[in-house]
Amino acid sequence: MYNVFKIVNWLRVRNNADLRSDENAEELTQMKAMKLLYYIQAASLVVTGKRMFDNDIVAWKYGPVVEEVHKKYIGKRSIVDPVVPITAQDVQDYRDLQSDPTTSSILNSIYDTYGHSSAYDLMRQTHSEKPWQETEQSHVISDQKIKDYYTDVFTVSDK
Repeated sequence: MYNVFKIVNWLRVRNNADLRSDENAEELTQMKAMKLLYYIQAASLVVTGKRMFDNDIVAWKYGPVVEEVHKKYIGKRSIVDPVVPITAQDVQDYRDLQSDPTTSSILNSIYDTYGHSSAYDLMRQTHSEKPWQETEQSHVISDQKIKDYYTDVFTVSDK
């Protein structure tokens, strides 16, 4: 299990690279990071049977949120360069996560699938899905509810 901020750093480094290479790439906002973390956790629960990070995901008005990440970036819309500079530690976190095949596969699959959607589109998508809909606002979305719903969404390929 990883520290959630290591995963956020992975997202920030990947997005920063996209911004440099693709003029149509959209910056990683706090809201978008929350939705990507939610889908990363869901994919991890389905693929490995375990959480990728220990933090709970809470149903807030604008969708699933990891409260600790929200607290760290409060008041910031964008969480990539130049608002929040990419550090050597962020790059090392990215490399560490990329070096684990299962983790790398989950992170890259989620980013490739959802990373190019806007924060607003991801919010609308999470609002249309049962785990958020069936959880009272400001309450934790249970791992079981997430896993049960996404088992049919995220498939495990036989290698």
